[in-house]
Formats: sequence, structure tokens, C-alpha cells
Amino acid sequence: MGNCCATAQQPRGYAPSNKDEVGAPSKDRNDPSVRIVSKASLRMTEHTPTGLRPKPSAVLIENVLGSPLRDVRSEYTFGVELGRGQFGVTYLVWNTATGQRFACKTIAKRKLVNPREVEDLRREVQIMHHLSGYENIVELKGAYEDKYSVNLVMELCEGGELFERITQRGHYSERGAAWICRTMVKVVQICHSLGVMHRDLKPENFLFANRSEDAALKATDFGLSVFYRPGEKFTDFVGSVYYIAPEVLNRSYGPEADVWSAGVILYILLSGVPPFWAETDQGIFDAIRVGHVDFTDDPWPSISIGAKDVVKRMLRSNPKERCTATTILQHPWMREGGEAPDAPLDNVVLSRMKQFSAMNKLKKLALKVIAESLSEEEITGLKKMFMDMDTDHSGTITLDELKTGLALLGSSLAESEVAQLMQAADVDGNGTIDYLEFISATMHLNKTKKEDHLISAFQYFDKDKSGYITIEELKEAFLKHDMGDHQAIQDIIKEVDTDNDGRINYDEFVAMMR
Repeated sequence: MGNCCATAQQPRGYAPSNKDEVGAPSKDRNDPSVRIVSKASLRMTEHTPTGLRPKPSAVLIENVLGSPLRDVRSEYTFGVELGRGQFGVTYLVWNTATGQRFACKTIAKRKLVNPREVEDLRREVQIMHHLSGYENIVELKGAYEDKYSVNLVMELCEGGELFERITQRGHYSERGAAWICRTMVKVVQICHSLGVMHRDLKPENFLFANRSEDAALKATDFGLSVFYRPGEKFTDFVGSVYYIAPEVLNRSYGPEADVWSAGVILYILLSGVPPFWAETDQGIFDAIRVGHVDFTDDPWPSISIGAKDVVKRMLRSNPKERCTATTILQHPWMREGGEAPDAPLDNVVLSRMKQFSAMNKLKKLALKVIAESLSEEEITGLKKMFMDMDTDHSGTITLDELKTGLALLGSSLAESEVAQLMQAADVDGNGTIDYLEFISATMHLNKTKKEDHLISAFQYFDKDKSGYITIEELKEAFLKHDMGDHQAIQDIIKEVDTDNDGRINYDEFVAMMR
């Protein structure tokens, strides 16, 4: 969640800082002792003046997440404290049954004193579910709410913050900086493909999975993130002082602001100092508005033209001229091995639909069954995307609506290719994609890792509870959904029935789903 202790003059997430902290900018930005902004690069959040803030309510909010109350301690054992913020405390926890370790962020409900803070937390959970399943995004394992707190159980990252590694090193080699920036921009691309703007990208919000040099880097803290529609503009003043984009200062911005923030981080990775600096926050904002990026001081004369070109493309003051995340990932300097790709990167939603189109009909129907069992918070993001594509509000997506919706997400598919995707997602063959079909075709397949989802899907087909899906049971399910013929069923049995007994057991079903 965003920091909510600000004055009316400061943006959302802002907290007063001591600019004389070790590692913070001194009077001379290029002083050898100054390598990077310290944690004085704090979040900003626009809000009511401190003196007018509502007093904490004595009555706890009964239900924040809108789901049944669950006690996290019935499944997890709590260990040491890992960190502490204004709203919550993060603990080391482990699953009592398996012993697997996680991090648990506990937010006291008594600290949520107004509807905005409740909505911020609810949206953070929805967005983490929406982005789950990607290597470079910290995964939310589960959200639990009891009478007194909301508990978010997340993947444990033990390698510390990117911020800490930068302060230890001063700056990275070009190869190391390109690897880190590539990871960050991939995260931005995934977020934007799924209609999410992070709004607070900074080195403190990237964690290493472990202490090794080649540990995976993962984005975290989606407390200021929002869902957005293509073309939508935001006016709230959010972000962190050194990383905020000029259009955010002007209160009219979109997802391009995330690319700017990633560009600021790349500049710091390469040089060890921020591109826009001053003695005061207002001075920093003025420098950002001017937009002059210095490439004359050390170490810039020895940095490659390609690296500087990427920084320039990411730090263009006019967001309309700024490169998108997808374009940045195609830059020769950013590519692994230094070579540009042969083909453009697919939008995330498009990639998922292509993946879905290659599945057999049993798996497609099983995913539809799983989609029906997902909680509201797990599918909020996809629901919003469906509603955006369903422009006539009919409850279904037509071929024209799918083509327009994918184009707005950055796709340049020919109409024949869109028609193929349409046919694949239209499981019941009625010529349109309904809500459940859309969720089935676009949800991340990490949902199939959950045993309870797999069991429910298997039992949907195994009507007689024999422990097997028979040919007759497949016929019954396919007939109900107008999905297939005798040959299609024979082909599925042949593909999935690995022990050749003419039926599908649970292990064979799981192997197919995973």
C-alpha cells in the first residue's frame, strides 16, 4: 500500500527525508562519495493535510477483501520479522504442512482509517493476483483476512533489494546494467500488456530471489499500481521523488510514466547518480521538467553509444515520443547477445490466447471449469479487460470487438489470424466469446498448479466418481457444451491415456493440464 502520511502539497507516498543520510546526494552530485540516492527517494502521495486527517476509527472494518474470513495461522507458522512499514509488518512464515518458507505481509485493519486506504489494499491484492505466474514478479500465494488483519502470503526473496546492491557497487558494468534493465522493462511490458500501471518503479521495489550473483530479480510493492484502459489519463500525484515522470508532475499521464522511471534507474545503474538532482524536492521536480540529461561527466564518455541511446529513448520528456516497453526490449543494446529479435514480442494476452488455441478440447473445457471456481479478486483484472473489449455491453465479444481490443493492446494481427484465435476461444462454437470463455483463454496457467483446482476440474468429468474419465463421460461433457465429435474424443483419449487402458486417470489428467 502507498504511504499515506503526506501534506496537501506533497504527492502520494511522500515522506520527509534527511538528504544528509549516507549515500544521499550532497551539495555536489558528482562527489565521489555520492553514488546513488538513499532511501530518501521516498514515495509520494497526495492527500488531506496532516492536521485534517481522520482519526483512526474505533470500529474495525469487518471485511476488506470481500471474501470469507480465514485465519492465516491455521496454515502458516510465523517466524522473525523481516521488515516494517507504516501499514504493515512483514514476517518470515512457513507452511505448517510442507515446511516451505514464504514472506507474510500483515496489515492491521485498525490502521485502515478511510475508504481510500481500504480500496488501495483491495486493488493491490487484485493486481498481484492478475500478475501472478511470471518469473520476475513476486508471486502472491494467498490473501487471508481475519477479524483484525489482512495477511498477504508471498514468495520469499532473500537476496535483498536492488537498491542495496547498487549502493554496494557504486554502478554496474554495461552488461550487468543491461541485464537488470531488461528484467525491469520486461516487468513493465507484462504490466502494460495486462492493463496495469505500476506507478512506483524504483530500485527499492525490486528484490533478488537469493544472494547469488545470477539470482532472479523480481518486482514487488504494487500498492500504488492501478488498472488502466488504453488512452486513459490519470491526474493523481504519485511516485517517488527521483523517478517521477514530467507528465506526472503535470498531472496528466499514462503508462509511459513507468518507462521513464525505468530509464532513471538505468541511468543510475550505469553512472551511480540520478539524472535529475537538486538540494530540494522542488528543485528535483524543476530539473525533471527541464529534462536535460547529462552525458558529459564520468563515466559517460566511456559508456557505449547503444547504452546512451536506450537512456535517451526512455527519458524523452514528451511521453508520445518515448519508446514503449516492447520497443525498448527490441533495442540491440538491450538484447541478450546484443542482437535485435527477428519478430516483435507478443502482447501477454495475445500469447495466452495463442497458447489456448493449441490445447485439446478436454483441456480447454477443464480450464473453463477452473475459471468458474476462481475468486473475484483473482480475476478482477481479466474481468476489466473483458468489459473493455465488450464495447456494446452485450456480455459477449464479437470478432470485430476482439480485433479492436487486441489492436488497442498493441497487436497487429491480420483479420484471419484474429478469426483463428476467436474460433479457438469460442469453446461452445456459438460465434462469440462469452465471459467464462475469455477468462479460460486468457488466465495464466499457473492456476492449474493448484491441486484443489485440478481436483475440481477432474471431478467435473468423472461423474460416477470412479477415479477415471471414460469415453462416455467425455461424450456427455462435450455434448453438453456442443464441443466435439467422436473423432475428437478418440484423439484426446489417444493423446492423454498414456497407460492405454481406454480411460483417463487423475495422474494422466494432471500431466495433460501441466
